[in-house]
Amino acid sequence: MIRVEPLSGAGLARHLDGLAGLRIRVFRDYPYLYDGDPAYEAWYLEDFARAEGAVVIAALEGDRLVGAATASPMRAQKQEFRDPLGDLAEGLYYFGESVLLPEYRGQGIGHRFFDAREAAARDQGFALTGFYSVIRPADHPLKPPDYSPLWSFWQKRGYAPLANVEAHFPWKEIGEAEETAHPMQFWLRGSA
Repeated sequence: MIRVEPLSGAGLARHLDGLAGLRIRVFRDYPYLYDGDPAYEAWYLEDFARAEGAVVIAALEGDRLVGAATASPMRAQKQEFRDPLGDLAEGLYYFGESVLLPEYRGQGIGHRFFDAREAAARDQGFALTGFYSVIRPADHPLKPPDYSPLWSFWQKRGYAPLANVEAHFPWKEIGEAEETAHPMQFWLRGSA
């Protein structure tokens, strides 16, 4: 049985290494193709966890972390993510990663992640929620033949791409020597 629950304090600290490993493993797959760095992950997650209003929702099988989703007020996020949103950023609760091991997908855990983050947004007085998703060309050479984007899942939850709002965020891809900037589309739920 998978438990989905918020992590904070010592519980969060205990699972930060597991969350770093999940991010590296899950984001290695298409469409992110992330060649993860454990040192960067540790820094990023510790910085994230310190942000006022941040939440980490964990999917646990026993004490094993099999998935997690993060969120925080957009004002706590990096400038590269805030700037494309302009004034909208101040009133927005931002959903960071949602990572789940493949063998646990299709069991409703993704919906539970969204439910918990949307509840955290409401509890903190935010009416707007949203996230960025990497943009890849339809003919990307590393796109698996059976790849299915999550767009319909997000749309069923009330999210839509926000026209002309893109961020560019760097990471190192598998097989690349250096980081490159990647375009990211913003998806919004609520009235801007």
